[in-house]
Amino acid sequence: MYLEMKVFGFALDAIAQMPVIILKDAEEKNAVPVWINPSESISFAAQFVGREMSPRNSRKDVFTALLDQLGMTVSSIMIESLRDGIFTASVRVRKEGEEARLELHVVEAMLLSLKYQMPVLVNDELLTQVSTLDMNEEGFARENNARRFVDFLDHMDPASMGKYPM
Repeated sequence: MYLEMKVFGFALDAIAQMPVIILKDAEEKNAVPVWINPSESISFAAQFVGREMSPRNSRKDVFTALLDQLGMTVSSIMIESLRDGIFTASVRVRKEGEEARLELHVVEAMLLSLKYQMPVLVNDELLTQVSTLDMNEEGFARENNARRFVDFLDHMDPASMGKYPM
């Protein structure tokens, strides 16, 4: 089962020193924090405040142009799970009654939610997972450090591997 949520806010997490997107349900009883990296925060902040990143207002993003060209519409945006501190998200697109599911990065899902003014459907099992996250400074810092190390490894250039002393 999924709970309908909307992008409520955008801030800098003081503990993690990382940008965070806050999702809330209509009654504001449930909230989901979605941490993103600083490079993603620029495009999200621009969309959040309602400005185009491009100086030309007529220019469309690639996803929207592709959907228009294929005659498809966005039917739903979902956050499905949280694995190893990373959210999995998808968008469902529809054409003539047929629906396709596309996996995408959680920030892209949030951007689509803002762009198309659609709610984000959040898996209710994910709400249980988020409520059990260790949010005290020590536990959060440990989880955040592990995430930073994974990011470091993901973005490491193999050519620079011999430059650091062991």
